[in-house]
Amino acid sequence: MKLVYASRTGNVQSVVDQLNYANTLKIETGKETVNEDYILFTYNDGNGIVPPTVEEFLKNNGSHMKGLISSGNPERHPTTYHFGADIIVKEYNVPVIAKLDRKGTPEDLETIKKALK
Repeated sequence: MKLVYASRTGNVQSVVDQLNYANTLKIETGKETVNEDYILFTYNDGNGIVPPTVEEFLKNNGSHMKGLISSGNPERHPTTYHFGADIIVKEYNVPVIAKLDRKGTPEDLETIKKALK
């Protein structure tokens, strides 16, 4: 299983680095393609929207997504915390593996590691 991720502030990148997972792809432009099953790890943009590059990526690759991990900031966006993740889950009918407060906790990392096995 591939781990596909988007990181703007570095929180998602930090978690991905800590996972030490070999099969990853970073979404840079949204034009990347994946021809295998993957778990998406994304941040939430603005007031709980899906980041535009992630939205673009999903238009062409959504059928291979098998789960979602989301990073958000409850202090900056208390009323829309993880709304972007909720939009993706509803539209693509995939389970949420974890919703992290920024970089998450050690327990969150263990949950993600188990899901990736």
